[in-house]
Amino acid sequence: MRSDYVLHRFSSGSYCTLGLLHSVDAQAALAFKCFTLEDEHRDVKVMGQTRIPAGCYEICLRAAGGMHSRYSERYPFHKGMLWLQDVPGFEWIYIHPGNDHSHTEGCILVGNGIRENLTRNGFLSESVSAYEALYQEMVEQLEGGRKVYITIKDIA
Repeated sequence: MRSDYVLHRFSSGSYCTLGLLHSVDAQAALAFKCFTLEDEHRDVKVMGQTRIPAGCYEICLRAAGGMHSRYSERYPFHKGMLWLQDVPGFEWIYIHPGNDHSHTEGCILVGNGIRENLTRNGFLSESVSAYEALYQEMVEQLEGGRKVYITIKDIA
């Protein structure tokens, strides 16, 4: 059994990329989960300043490293970082809270509100509440024996 999510990147600006994250049910219907913010697209990767390639990635828990330690102290429900597997040219890509491109380091940030990135830098609001809900949903699926996947699509 598996659980699927799809991230539609809809706006790529000078400093960040905005997206919509949905879960996908058995009938392929989409259910909105939250907004996302990532680094901008670059043809040549710049460490910590480039979004990951579009594609399908398995999400596992990573219960090691500095972020895991910090999140274990911050969130009583924390069991490991939501870690995207086998991202070409990238390591340690996580889904986590944050507000703007300076918080991404190549990772996917989540939030319940968003500010456009065309006339100014994109921004996520209510990031912690979005993260808590998504994290607990994904961890429940992982602990239930399901594999969790995210498919990232560039639609604009």
